[in-house]
Amino acid sequence: MRIAMVGAGGVGGYFGGRLAQAGHDVWLVARGRHLAALREGGLRVDSVHGDFALPAVQATDDTGEIGAVDAVIVTVKNWQLPGVVEAIRPLLAEHTAVIPLLNGVEAVDVLGEALGHRHVLGGLCRIAARVESPGHIVHDAIDPTIVFGEMDDRRSERALGILEAFSKGGFVAELASDIQVALWEKFMLIATWSGVGAVTRAPVGVWRSLQGSRGIAEQCLREILAIARARGVAVADERVEKTLAFIDSVGEGALASMQRDIMEGRPSELESQNGAVVRLGAEAGVPTPVNHFLYHVLLPQERAARG
Repeated sequence: MRIAMVGAGGVGGYFGGRLAQAGHDVWLVARGRHLAALREGGLRVDSVHGDFALPAVQATDDTGEIGAVDAVIVTVKNWQLPGVVEAIRPLLAEHTAVIPLLNGVEAVDVLGEALGHRHVLGGLCRIAARVESPGHIVHDAIDPTIVFGEMDDRRSERALGILEAFSKGGFVAELASDIQVALWEKFMLIATWSGVGAVTRAPVGVWRSLQGSRGIAEQCLREILAIARARGVAVADERVEKTLAFIDSVGEGALASMQRDIMEGRPSELESQNGAVVRLGAEAGVPTPVNHFLYHVLLPQERAARG
């Protein structure tokens, strides 16, 4: 299968590397020093599931060099998404699937409006990975998983083909029975972990063990659950407890990616996580006092990071 990873950072580099290792025709779309390192020395991945290295990879910053592919996997940050839409166009044929693995619940609509809804599937991933240095990815927590599906939940020929390709990649791949539920369940986790982690500036092992911050996290989860329900997404009540149980299972030193960006003074996904909860809650008529607090406390730092 011909696959383009648009964004070859921690997430795109890990999954792209695994798919290339499995024999697929994979292109990594990157830029700057990371791109130069990929071209010159290939890709190195240090993983809790086994280290590997690819001495030579296909990497570029010009998608016109790649041409049409079977699948475009989008792994940039949410705030970078509008800037990569035009770069995706040269990768499209009539059958091409575009699968965003972004945090949040709005990327499918952004890509669908720009590229045509027929191309876009829903998708999410579970992994803790980062660029340690140019050309070097570190995966240090969470079993790598990709969940995806057609937005109408059809088990289409192209979705089944992608599932088969992913299943050879050495990570867990699932075709969702209800992709909207899957997206909102991930949204509950990541917006809560990111927001509480960024405000406390503490690793997950600290804030989950304190009664007050744990209580804030639970309230945050319940607000997002209420918005999903108001939008007709059938997330189950027990998802709150299951999400807290997952948080309890993560290594105590883990940080969410948005949290790490905010703590290090970089632009983050605040708008597409806690900011989105506030916006979508207002649209649905659902109060979101906890997320309102998290968002507006973090907003000055976000604005400073963006100059």
